[in-house]
Amino acid sequence: MAIVPYLVLTDPKRRLVSLAWCVALLVPLGQESLRDDIYWSPYYKVETTAKEGMPGFMEIRANRVPHQLMAPAQWKIEQGEHIYEMPYNRLPVGDLGNVLIIGAGSGSDVAIALSKGAQSVDAVDIDPVIMELGAAHNIDRPYDDPRVTRHVDDGRAFLQNTDKKYDLVLFALPDSLTLVSGASQIRLESFLFTDEALQSVNRVLTEDGAFAMYNYYREDWLIDRLAGTAAKAFGHAPCVDTFAGQQAVISVAKQESSQTCGAAWTPSASAEEIGTVSDDAPFLYFRGNGFPPLYAITLFGILAVTVLTVRVLGGPLKEMRPYADLFFMGAAFLLLETKNIATFALLFGTTWFVNALVFAGVLVVVLAAVETERKFKTPPLKVVFAAIAVSLAAAWVIKPEWLLALSFWPRLIAGTVLAFLPIYLANIAFAKRFRESSNSQSAFALNLIGTIVGGCLEYLALFSGYNNLLIATLLLYGLAFWLVPRGAARTA
Repeated sequence: MAIVPYLVLTDPKRRLVSLAWCVALLVPLGQESLRDDIYWSPYYKVETTAKEGMPGFMEIRANRVPHQLMAPAQWKIEQGEHIYEMPYNRLPVGDLGNVLIIGAGSGSDVAIALSKGAQSVDAVDIDPVIMELGAAHNIDRPYDDPRVTRHVDDGRAFLQNTDKKYDLVLFALPDSLTLVSGASQIRLESFLFTDEALQSVNRVLTEDGAFAMYNYYREDWLIDRLAGTAAKAFGHAPCVDTFAGQQAVISVAKQESSQTCGAAWTPSASAEEIGTVSDDAPFLYFRGNGFPPLYAITLFGILAVTVLTVRVLGGPLKEMRPYADLFFMGAAFLLLETKNIATFALLFGTTWFVNALVFAGVLVVVLAAVETERKFKTPPLKVVFAAIAVSLAAAWVIKPEWLLALSFWPRLIAGTVLAFLPIYLANIAFAKRFRESSNSQSAFALNLIGTIVGGCLEYLALFSGYNNLLIATLLLYGLAFWLVPRGAARTA
């Protein structure tokens, strides 16, 4: 799809050389695509390996990392990990009506729920390929059962949009191996483990309903954080069962009297210090005890390489000094883009389609701003910067969680206006300023350094939350306006 238009648009004199490079790229990609044991999902390279002499067993790897073991439900209950059966032992006994499983994957958790008597199962997973592998190869055939309905969707988005009531909600190992995008430190499952997410779980449960989540948590403090989140959402302590390798099951019934714990969970001495996570800062795996040294070293290396490369290719840095305002515009813009990716992930889910819409929207808005500046007379820079400040203040005041209560179309309209209006105005300001630059290479070079700095500043969200990134963005645009040469400000 990319190579055909590329070859059509290539200079005819270079087309043969370009074709050779394209063939060199297509051959290894073709080999990967034609292998029977490799599948490409919107998120992963998925590889499968059947276990010899063990019918019904299949290992699923995502991006070359072991991800799931598809196995018969009976084996998982009797000989596999204990985490799969524990929720049914700790929670209310009786008719298991509607069950919601988030992280249904290849179907083993669904098969176990059916074996426990579930009358209806909504199976939710964000990855369509892994779910299809379960439909095709799971020996228990859970997805063929008429009681099961498959949903390819983000788990938090499904919770937010459903009006159905469930007797049991399970988070069945819903851990991803990838980020929402390279422009955000949000993982695909990040918004599932916040205070607001478990409050949504509480909302969709029947009066006698219950919730459980299980995984290989590996860290005691992480188990404490998740147990504390459940206690906060339900108003009483959950059951916590741990096994070898830091496997853990956290189970909680809506009515405390309905759960049967081996031993009641009591928070550790550091649990209060660790705290829970919110939609504004959904960093489940960040303990909060200082900035990670590895991140600091990596970010410093990225900045050093960026400055060195721009110096070599863009010319002397002293020639870029008149465009210091464009440096801060670049930093502010990338910070703004990062915040909007986080907002849309919360409002509409962390699916690849939502991410594609956000990036497409950013590009369209940038183009619209450039064309507006090219074809129409726009207000002076000081007016545009004032409008940027007002739009950022509005986006800061109107919290994304307020929009979650709206139905889809009002939420889409409100979210789009709040997210893209500052981007549109910022690019009008950039286009006006860039047009007045006498040395476009130096101006663009310094703007590029600024965007890299803005990307590094995203990590402020670890401590401030995403919404407060708007304050940093406003300060950066304020510095940009202060550094605009007075002559350029008058003529632009």
